Amino acid sequence: MTVAHLPGWGETWQAPAKLNLFLHVIGRRADGYHLLQSVFQLIDWCDELRFEPRADGQVVRLTDVEGVPEASDLIVRAAQKLRAVAGVSQGVGIHIDKRLPMGGGLGGGSSDAATTLIALNHLWGCNLSQAELAHIGLTLGADVPFFLFGTNAFAQGIGEALQSVMLEPAWFVVLTPNCHVPTVEIFGAQALTRNTKSVIMSGFPRSVAGFFAEPYHNDLEPVAARLYPPVREALDWLAQFSVARMSGSGACVFIALTRREQASVVAQQAVAAGWQARVVASLAQHPYGVAQVL
Repeated sequence: MTVAHLPGWGETWQAPAKLNLFLHVIGRRADGYHLLQSVFQLIDWCDELRFEPRADGQVVRLTDVEGVPEASDLIVRAAQKLRAVAGVSQGVGIHIDKRLPMGGGLGGGSSDAATTLIALNHLWGCNLSQAELAHIGLTLGADVPFFLFGTNAFAQGIGEALQSVMLEPAWFVVLTPNCHVPTVEIFGAQALTRNTKSVIMSGFPRSVAGFFAEPYHNDLEPVAARLYPPVREALDWLAQFSVARMSGSGACVFIALTRREQASVVAQQAVAAGWQARVVASLAQHPYGVAQVL
């Protein structure tokens, strides 16, 4: 993996969020996994992690995360899988500053796992390739390979088939409704449309705004909005400023704007109206790598 700079032990590692500019469900495999098409957009809203070496060979999470048992935390599982694959004897203690909303559709847990793999691959001296890290990542979750890919991407399959996408810079206003939307529930809903027509990358717009028009949409959005009224309310509120969209399986919703000043005004009005709102900028690439063929 080509990198500009990697932090060391005890230093802060960033795990950026993503937005789904669209998310189409185009089918379902025999094993139950859904076939998707989506464009993943990296944004400058990040969880932060720090890693401490341990001589006892244990992988330990040093920060409590509400609602996430240590044994099932993706950062712990990522570290354990990397140790096993690379034959590492050293352990690690992991601190996490959880800034991204859980159950928000921003990929926080997947990004945390990817950053853990990148960090420990470097800190432990494993020297695994990006493709090898992505293989480990896919065993943790379908979104993890994207956060190891390095750039914004057109994702297909179950989310693991990635092609780099170059997009013009944009600003986003993200609202976090006061609800937690379980991904499994949304994908399992009988009302979910699973036959959206495939799109092709050659027809993609260069601007982010172009993905807020036909034929692009989020197939999960109507289901989540029906089951979780705060999602519908957030979409309706943002729609007075621009076309609003839900990210992933929810609950976060967002609009895209071309200038930070515009986004700041909308966010201020959102906060005044009682919403949790944040202005974020697009990222052209992940902080720790650039795309290669996986």
